[in-house]
Amino acid sequence: MIRKAIIPAAGYGTRTLPITKVLPKEMLPICGRPAIDFLVEEAIKSGIEQILVVVSRSKNMILDYYDRSVELETYLEQKDKTHLLKEISLPDVHFQYVRQQYPRGLGDAVLLGKHFVGKEPFAVLLPDEIILSEKSEPLKQLIDLFSVYKRNVIGVKKISAPELKNYGVIQPETLKDNQYIIKDIVEKPQESPPSNLAVIGRYIFDSEIFRYLENVKPGVAGEIQLTDAIKAMANDYPSYGLEIDGMCFDIAKSSEYVALINHICGLREDKDL
Repeated sequence: MIRKAIIPAAGYGTRTLPITKVLPKEMLPICGRPAIDFLVEEAIKSGIEQILVVVSRSKNMILDYYDRSVELETYLEQKDKTHLLKEISLPDVHFQYVRQQYPRGLGDAVLLGKHFVGKEPFAVLLPDEIILSEKSEPLKQLIDLFSVYKRNVIGVKKISAPELKNYGVIQPETLKDNQYIIKDIVEKPQESPPSNLAVIGRYIFDSEIFRYLENVKPGVAGEIQLTDAIKAMANDYPSYGLEIDGMCFDIAKSSEYVALINHICGLREDKDL
């Protein structure tokens, strides 16, 4: 059973400037909800009971969102608007927070969760990717595969060749259907990518990943790459890729952000008809 999840949310959001100068990308609005709330909901529906959010000094808005606002609750009660209290009710999950004091990469952000995780397997969800599935929660799909193999499971999707240079890309050995053994993984290959299967921000890790993260040498700009730890661990233990059944939206891309809003709001409008 996977009970714990880490959501790294400390980055500067450079792909979505200038709005992210003042508004964390995790709080970008999607039909009245912040983006991070879709990940939290996905995690809870997948059985997650505890979430560690890795933040920076400029991300206090996230903490405020997942805290009670007694003043607002009192106002709604006084104004006979108690029907709106359900809109600000807190999700049924335990939150913890830790600050990443300096942007040293995704690997460093995950490593900050070592004491939170302990010896348990755990999930990682990246806020850039919102994934909608009619089958089952995207994270639950990974958890189900982990329950079979008891090893790292990485969410992947097929993307077009010109876009592969912006993602981690796996070298797969087909296992069956949409399941793969990861033979290698390359971070943002500028040429000759090993496949068209890109990593999309959903992971299930054995806690052994922390030992590999601790041994990763900083790369460009002094960042510790999660990909390097996955690659090193895959050399010693079987690791798996799962092509997630769902629609993926990278909210740092304007076109996909707008498409996501149109999709979700359109579904709501259809239900109201």
